[in-house]
Amino acid sequence: MNIEHVVRIADLNARYADAIDTNRLEAWPDFLLKRRAYRVTTAENVAQGLPLSLMYATSQAMLRDRVTALREANVYEAQRYRHVIGTPLITAVENGALRARTSFMAARIMRTGDTMLFATGCYEDCVVDWADDARFARRPVILDSQQIDTLLAFHVRSTT
Repeated sequence: MNIEHVVRIADLNARYADAIDTNRLEAWPDFLLKRRAYRVTTAENVAQGLPLSLMYATSQAMLRDRVTALREANVYEAQRYRHVIGTPLITAVENGALRARTSFMAARIMRTGDTMLFATGCYEDCVVDWADDARFARRPVILDSQQIDTLLAFHVRSTT
């Protein structure tokens, strides 16, 4: 583990959040490996060892379908998001993969200008191919709260 590992994951996190914050949702699935699942769960579920998820997809294709639904089928009030992401804490380097825990906060900005805290939590990342083209092999999103807005689709992250 070294500072290059931290910088590489911090850069991946920043580019990922920027894609969501600038409404480039079509780029979102590309940060994941093609056949990896994506899961959003709560800290309580993790503490109890429960497999329950608020969101779960098994591939990039499923995530692309979610983006298509957001663009073409869902009706919702105009809004934007802003992520604040902490410094990754490297927890392991194994078999060419980096494991890191990174805290986050996301604010939602409504068309009226009202800004509210949308979600807080952490990512439990597994990053592969980090020297060439880093991607998330796993990225569980572990939310601090048991309650989440119905528009969770905007704040999703990945895992297996």
